[in-house]
Amino acid sequence: MKMYYLIEDTLKECSAEKRREGSAQYVAVLTPSEWANEKESFEMGIDIDLDILEIHSTKAEVNYDSVTGTFALPDRSDMENDTKKFAFALDEKGIVFIDPEDTVKTFIRHIINSKKWRFPSLERFIYDFLEQIVKGDLSLLESYEKELDKIEKDVENDDDPDMDRLNDIRYYLRDLRVHYDHLIDMAQEFEENENNFFKSENLRFFKLFSNRVSRLFDIVNSLLEYTAQIRDTYKSRLDVKQNHIMTVLTVVTTIFMPLTLIVGWYGMNFKYMPELNSPLGYPVVIAVSALIVVFSLIFFKIKKWL
Repeated sequence: MKMYYLIEDTLKECSAEKRREGSAQYVAVLTPSEWANEKESFEMGIDIDLDILEIHSTKAEVNYDSVTGTFALPDRSDMENDTKKFAFALDEKGIVFIDPEDTVKTFIRHIINSKKWRFPSLERFIYDFLEQIVKGDLSLLESYEKELDKIEKDVENDDDPDMDRLNDIRYYLRDLRVHYDHLIDMAQEFEENENNFFKSENLRFFKLFSNRVSRLFDIVNSLLEYTAQIRDTYKSRLDVKQNHIMTVLTVVTTIFMPLTLIVGWYGMNFKYMPELNSPLGYPVVIAVSALIVVFSLIFFKIKKWL
C-alpha cells in the first residue's frame, strides 16, 4: 500500500494531493505496480522499470533531473537469507522508494518513533534513513569478534574449534565489506551534489555517514584479517600434529626394522643354525630383541625425537 509523508519536524503522513501541493519536501513509498501507475505524477522525467531480480547491489546514479538507485541489504539477523531489495528516485522535491516488501516502511516507522528535527530537510531524512541501514552493525561486528575469540582459544587449547562457524563468519564479513563499500560510494555520490538537489550546508550529513561506514569497513577488514590469522594458526597446529604422528610412526618403524630382520633370519629353514640346538638360543634372541627396543627408545629420547 502506497504511503506519502511530508518532511516537517518529523515525517507526517499525508495524501497524494497534499504531497503534490509542494508545501514541504516529501517521502513516498510505493510498490513496483503502484510506481508504474503513478510515476508520471512525480514529474522526475525518468522511467524505472523495476525488476527486483536485477537488483544486485547498493548504488546511486545521477540523471539529468533526478538521482536514481537501488539498495540490496544483507539480512543482519540471518546473513544466509536473501538480501532485501528496493529502488529509489529523488530530486529536489523529495524521494520515492519503490519497495515490493515492507523494508522501507519499517525504517520509516523507526525514524518517526525516534527522530524529531529542528531543521527538517530531505538531506537529514536521507541521513537518518541510511543510519537505519547500519543501525546495530557495530554490535553485530562485536559479536563476531567474540565468536572469533572463542574459536581462537579453542584452537590454542586443541579443543575441537568450530572451523565451519569461522568460515561462515568470514563469508558474512566479506558480504558486509562489499555492502559497506557500496554505501560509501552512494554517500559520496550524494555529497557530490551534481544536480544541486541538496543544500550545500546539509552535505555534511553525507560526509558524516560516509565516515561512519568507513569505520565499519575498517573493522570488517580487521576481522577478516583475524579470521585469516586463526585459520593459519589452526593449519600450523594441524601440521604440528601430523608431523608428530609421522615422527611416532617413523620411530616405531625404525625400532621394528631390526626385529623384523631377526624374525626373518630365524624364520629361515636352515638345519645347521647353531642357535637352534642351544637351550639358551630362544631366551638370548628375546633378550637381544628387548635390548634393541630399549636402546632405540633411549637413543630417540636423547635425540628428542619422542
